[in-house]
Amino acid sequence: MAKKIGVVLSGCGVFDGAEIHESVLTLLSLEKRGARVVCMAPNVDQHHVINHLTGKEMPEKRNVLVESARIARGEIEDIATVTANDLDAVVFPGGFGAAKNLCTFAFDGPNATVHPEVERLLKEMFAARKPIGLVCIAPALGARVLGENGIEVTIGNDADTAAGINKTGARHVNCAVTETHEDPARKIISTPAYMLGRNIAEVGTGIDKLVDTLLEWA
Repeated sequence: MAKKIGVVLSGCGVFDGAEIHESVLTLLSLEKRGARVVCMAPNVDQHHVINHLTGKEMPEKRNVLVESARIARGEIEDIATVTANDLDAVVFPGGFGAAKNLCTFAFDGPNATVHPEVERLLKEMFAARKPIGLVCIAPALGARVLGENGIEVTIGNDADTAAGINKTGARHVNCAVTETHEDPARKIISTPAYMLGRNIAEVGTGIDKLVDTLLEWA
């Protein structure tokens, strides 16, 4: 039977939502390996909306679930309706949405608050010993929720972000963009993706390795 893997999105666009390349690479990798994908996102307004052409904030509001549906081609669930019982594993693509919409790490660092349904699902998956994949900046989210358990994650080698992660109780480990860091005792795997990536090909290499391990553990 195909393994059912949750993909938690945080909008649509690197500066205010889910990183589109990382999200699509994750979906493609899972599909090519025969997994059944369940896309989901919180039904909440984005922190803000960024014009990706100019980099400037725009005077409008957008909904995280509605924007995430762009990437999922409309096949997406409200994360509030999904539990660990519905999944064999879960993966969080990066993009600033993971640190702005799923939690506030982009603004508050290790003292970030986390969307309650995101926190619930992460804790449920961890308690059930079901694998968790974290891409790009998403390890900071994982660290904020699960750091007290001493989890190991990587965002690459950015010293400031790594220091913030370590303050949560998690342990950051430096890692190359084409590699992953595995924490098999806790079934958590992470890869730097565009925290380090210079191009989509090397980002895809790391994500493929993450998905391979995620499915092996699931």
